[in-house]
Amino acid sequence: MQQDGNIFTRLMGMDEQAWRRHANPVSVWSRAITGLPVILGAVWSIKWLLWWSLPVLSIACLWLWINPRLFSIPSNTDNWASRATFGERVWLNRVAIDIPDHHQRWALFLSVIAGMGFLLAIISAYLNLLLPTIFAGMVCWLGKLWFCDRMVWLYQDMSVSNEEYASWLISE
Repeated sequence: MQQDGNIFTRLMGMDEQAWRRHANPVSVWSRAITGLPVILGAVWSIKWLLWWSLPVLSIACLWLWINPRLFSIPSNTDNWASRATFGERVWLNRVAIDIPDHHQRWALFLSVIAGMGFLLAIISAYLNLLLPTIFAGMVCWLGKLWFCDRMVWLYQDMSVSNEEYASWLISE
């Protein structure tokens, strides 16, 4: 499957095997719950640890990279978390296979919301501002979860007309 060449896709280096493993709900939820706090904690520590914060930041980035590869391929993908992962794959493949405009608009809007929350959370964490870090982190996290929910909808719509997409769903 061809995917667009955006920087995040290339950095993550997701191949078919990694995507199949990432469809494991444990992968999705462990990353959703720990990813942002680990990054923000690493950024928060920069002022105290100075150069020693680089290993902490490296570990945070490594966790985000290794998580989709860490868990086994699920025997059942008929769940919200797996479908969110499938929708993200469909979204990343939108250059090769068009997606409906309403999905495009919502995904972009929610990406901007999550991205703005992330940027503000990173700045607030660097400045060691607790409440703004928490607030901006929640904006980022809720924006990302809403984005994932839209990805479930996108996957459901696209799997009806695309055999490859439909084949990702495994029911026991």
